[in-house]
Amino acid sequence: HSAYIDKTPYEVWQETEGVPIYKELAIDDLTTVAVEPWKRKGASGAFINMIGAGRSCDSYVCEIPAQGQSLPERYLFEELIYVVKGRGATSVWTEGGRKQTFEWQQGSMFSPPLNTWRQHFNVQRDEPARFVALTDAPVMINRFRNLDFIFNNSFGFSDRFSGEEGYFSGKGRVVEGHRTWDSNFIADVPGFKLIDHSARGQGASGILLHFSANTISAHIEEYPVGTYPRAHWHGPGAHIVILSGEGYSLLWEPGKPHSRIDWRPGTLFVPPAKWFHQHFNPGKAPARYLALKPWGFTYQVEDLVKTLEVEAAGGTQIDYNDQDPEIHQTFIKECAKRGVEVRLKF
Repeated sequence: HSAYIDKTPYEVWQETEGVPIYKELAIDDLTTVAVEPWKRKGASGAFINMIGAGRSCDSYVCEIPAQGQSLPERYLFEELIYVVKGRGATSVWTEGGRKQTFEWQQGSMFSPPLNTWRQHFNVQRDEPARFVALTDAPVMINRFRNLDFIFNNSFGFSDRFSGEEGYFSGKGRVVEGHRTWDSNFIADVPGFKLIDHSARGQGASGILLHFSANTISAHIEEYPVGTYPRAHWHGPGAHIVILSGEGYSLLWEPGKPHSRIDWRPGTLFVPPAKWFHQHFNPGKAPARYLALKPWGFTYQVEDLVKTLEVEAAGGTQIDYNDQDPEIHQTFIKECAKRGVEVRLKF
């Protein structure tokens, strides 16, 4: 037990994996962040434990060499995978079941169902392939404190996946009453069709994503040139991956100075719990991001705050008229630098 005095069971396990562990507010570029050989995966990788994740989730980068493959793995935690570089294929199967293999490319997203076997292949001859994954490993490893139970458990969650043909075909459906796309594979997240989401800000569009009967989920949002959403806060763990556009975000604890993150495609950052954050698009193209989150809207498992309401209505958004005036003045200057018209009106 002495090993657990200063560290969580998850942290103790993580250090034995022997790969880099990144712990800041942001990763500048997921496609180039340094990785090292990862014996468990038979590939290279790094843990990303941003301050904002709390102990609710983690993420990691995995890189597979040209014409290489990862080792088959299964584990008792959920994961959402987004491909940041390259082309390849993944096989998923249940114990004793037939393998289902599907192809992916940069911009694809999928989720091997809970505790299924998975193995990833790089089909390119001369380039590595790389993905980022969000998982709830910290919660599961901390709860059970038994790695054999997590990594060598033969229980099959047949209520989630029982080897159905076409599970990863990319078919999906819109869940009525929600802005949710329910699927198990999306071939092209940067090009995925969005719907109006103006509750977030002027001209915004977005969609919620639910995969493989998971509790964890994702969403895509996009903001037009010369605009930005209202500032808001929520719980820990939303991993924001920039898909397109160039701009900046402000993150701040109430009453404290702002931290600024300049971003471009491939940047990842995680706003800490209850910190306000606000994303600005002074660039010349629409700004789209993917948020990977340890909570979801399909299965209500935690107390979700009203992130779509302004503070006056009991929500967590700061109305444009109530924000620090300097925020808008800075945005005007940033747009002017790039020769972009400010389109935000309030």
